Amino acid sequence: MDYNVRAIAYIRNERSEALDDNWGDVVSTIELAQDVPSESLQGLGDFSHVEIVFFADWADDVPPAPWHRHPRGNPDWPDVGVFAQRNKDRPNRILLTTIAIESLAERSFTVRGLDGIDGTPVLDIKPVFRWSVPKGELRVPQWSEALGESYF
Repeated sequence: MDYNVRAIAYIRNERSEALDDNWGDVVSTIELAQDVPSESLQGLGDFSHVEIVFFADWADDVPPAPWHRHPRGNPDWPDVGVFAQRNKDRPNRILLTTIAIESLAERSFTVRGLDGIDGTPVLDIKPVFRWSVPKGELRVPQWSEALGESYF
């Protein structure tokens, strides 16, 4: 069954390649699509963080990309399934990043560290509520900590 989605905004930045690291200094503007009214951002300035749901139109679908692999091809890390990692090659190429809002304009807002390249379509923008983040301590494998050391 096919599902239809549409871009409600686009990521604008200087990054043209989906490189694995150094996203921390990338400044992006989330710019509303022409058919989305500016009032849709009303009240967003009261929030510090948003979740950006975006479509990696530049990534590969799974399949044909592998359903499991060593993250980043590193044989020192375990062979794990696609659902145990956050790589760009997903079954539906849908990505999610939680990010701080730096500034807000009438039809856009600026963030730093969003891991999407220029022109990437945004499918949804969701404010982060205190009660919507994980409670308690997170449990993660050691390899994921090593992977994240140079990501941002």
